[in-house]
Parts: sequence; structure tokens; C-alpha cells
Amino acid sequence: MARGFDSKSVADQQEQAAAPGPTEAPDDVDPATLARRRRLELSRADVERRLATAHAEGHKEILRRALSALDEEIASLG
Repeated sequence: MARGFDSKSVADQQEQAAAPGPTEAPDDVDPATLARRRRLELSRADVERRLATAHAEGHKEILRRALSALDEEIASLG
């Protein structure tokens, strides 16, 4: 195996270890609720990414409102 591939593998493993894993959920939480929360969190991450690259102030305001709505919905799930 070439040395470059070996160090890339190590770098990938270190990155995975440093990345936050799925949060542990209490046993009494409904799997559908967990799935909904995960979708909302992914949507929130997407909106944050789009907000970081938005140029038009009107577009930024719409994205800020979307973030607020997603935060409220996530908070309502507990």
C-alpha cells in the first residue's frame, strides 16, 4: 500500500472520531419523533449553509426566519 493511502486512511479515522456522533436518546422517545428531529436538524444545517453564502439582504432575512421557525419546531420536540 502506498504511503499516501495509509495516511489518508488515518486522517479519515481521526476526522470520524472527532465528528459528533448521533445523540443518545432516552428509551421512551418515539422513533418517528427522533427521525423528525433529525430531518429538522439537517434542514437547519442546510439553511445555515445557505445563509452563510447569501448575498441579497432580502434572501438573508428569509433564511433567518426559516432558521427561527426550525429552532422553534426543534424546541417543541423536546
